[in-house]
Amino acid sequence: MTDRYIEFKKQRELGEVLSDTFAFLRTEFKPFTTTFFKIVGPYILIMVIALALYMYYIGNSFSLLMFNNDAVPNILLILLVGGLYMISILVLYTMAQSTVLHYIKSYANGKGKTDFNTIRSDVYATFWKFIGMIFLVALSLLAGFFLCFFPMIYLWVPLSLAFAIMVYNRLSVTDAFSYSFTLVKDYWWITFATLLVIAIIVMIASYAFAVPTMIYNWLKMGMFSGEVDAEGMMDVFKDPIYILLNIIGTVAQLLLNIISIVAGVFIYFNLNERKNFTGTYERIESLGENRDY
Repeated sequence: MTDRYIEFKKQRELGEVLSDTFAFLRTEFKPFTTTFFKIVGPYILIMVIALALYMYYIGNSFSLLMFNNDAVPNILLILLVGGLYMISILVLYTMAQSTVLHYIKSYANGKGKTDFNTIRSDVYATFWKFIGMIFLVALSLLAGFFLCFFPMIYLWVPLSLAFAIMVYNRLSVTDAFSYSFTLVKDYWWITFATLLVIAIIVMIASYAFAVPTMIYNWLKMGMFSGEVDAEGMMDVFKDPIYILLNIIGTVAQLLLNIISIVAGVFIYFNLNERKNFTGTYERIESLGENRDY
């Protein structure tokens, strides 16, 4: 066990979840970021290229429609580039979430030590399970939204933990999905409050990265001068600086989402300890083993 080891498998209050989330990211910054970018880095690059192409072709299409009535944009190309971007986002989110969860799994099992090869192997081995869970959760939240929004909020709380349950309980997609409701039962409100605070923190931090893009966009459109430039509104999508700012903002949001994932793991283990005492039993067993020596 390392001197800076943070125990995941124990009960925590809201304040402890928040403080330990940032403590973990701070103490594990170098090994975690090294592992994260070794696995997820190539997919970030693919997403960046797809986003740049998507914005450029969308900008060209808007310009054609606005200033050349006879021009016909290449719809097939737009759909192809848009589809590539959406797929890259899906794969990137999947790899990022899986890498974080499996890193913490390796960290907890090794009492502060991680094994890169095991993490990478587990990430790729569970790729399609994560894809399945993403679609199942997304469909459920979408259905909850159309049922009057509030059901979506109710579903969001347990389903936020479904990915951690799938990894740490080694359950199938459907079993993890159903068990998430069992785990949160009797603790829905405190879980909701914790997730809401974390979401607000991440949202405010994400907004800070979106502000430069908004300001630059307003400058290009002439908002501050009082003369709105319609052509500038269309050309901004092809502007390299605007595209770069959007890429930075998108990548920043992805990295900030790591905070939510780590906090979700602490919430999962907190609820698991309250209901199953898994970590407590492990510590008792380890004490017995130490006495044998």
